[in-house]
Amino acid sequence: MKKLLLPLLLTLATPLGGQTRAAQLPEWLAGTWMMEDGASWADEMWTDPRGGLMLGVARIGFGPQLQSWEVTQIRRKPDGSISFFAQPNGKPASEFPMVLVSEEAIEFANPAHDYPQRIRYWRQGKLLMAETSKIDGSQVMRWNYRPVVPPQD
Repeated sequence: MKKLLLPLLLTLATPLGGQTRAAQLPEWLAGTWMMEDGASWADEMWTDPRGGLMLGVARIGFGPQLQSWEVTQIRRKPDGSISFFAQPNGKPASEFPMVLVSEEAIEFANPAHDYPQRIRYWRQGKLLMAETSKIDGSQVMRWNYRPVVPPQD
């Protein structure tokens, strides 16, 4: 009986392991987010996680002027690790490996990058918080996004 039970348990555990890894992609990040502070504004949009990938785009501006834009990815790599890839203003992508994940927070870091070296996202109720900084916590920039509700038909 014990010889039959172990293979059965291993077979049942395999799909759960795959689900646990997939759950590490921050599905709570998906959606359209906006921040306005006086004339400063920023918006960020993220797709739902699918196929081990989330795609994002962001814009930052002041008044009617666009100051910067960025294309991003949160991707599961072939080895199972998760990284954030950022391409600000069309430049080549920089990789930031994931260093922390929980149900409502995720953090990526690359100490060899000039700035930022750390990228964090977390939820506070309905708000999405984003922060970039140096590894030591200096040069902090923070965005407090609210969800954009699509118009109802």
